Amino acid sequence: QVQLVESGGGLVQAGGSLRLSCAASGRTFSTYAMGWFRQAPGKEREFVAGISWSGGRTYYTESVKGRFTISRDNAKNTVYLQMNSLKSDDTAVYYCAMEVPRYGLGSPDSRYEYWGQGTQVTVSS
Repeated sequence: QVQLVESGGGLVQAGGSLRLSCAASGRTFSTYAMGWFRQAPGKEREFVAGISWSGGRTYYTESVKGRFTISRDNAKNTVYLQMNSLKSDDTAVYYCAMEVPRYGLGSPDSRYEYWGQGTQVTVSS
């Protein structure tokens, strides 16, 4: 079965940066789109960023455009989320997810089946 393990979360001051990593195993990572989601206390899970299977197309929720960058290294079976200029509103548990079909685009509306355990990101002011 697919395993997704996030890392890189932590406490950071507003304006700072973090890089999240998600290591995948148990599937042919290079043929599946990946996404990052987050869930803040009292809020529903929110799509943050997605990347196509090839890495050639990316998607971002409006609130993170220009600040976050999703990327992937298929040779390492890893997807990253570089988060810059962090704000207090970015505080959440961040999850990586794998899309169900092969060769997906990683869009906000994609069907994501496999999820990591989440990593906490806390941005202090």
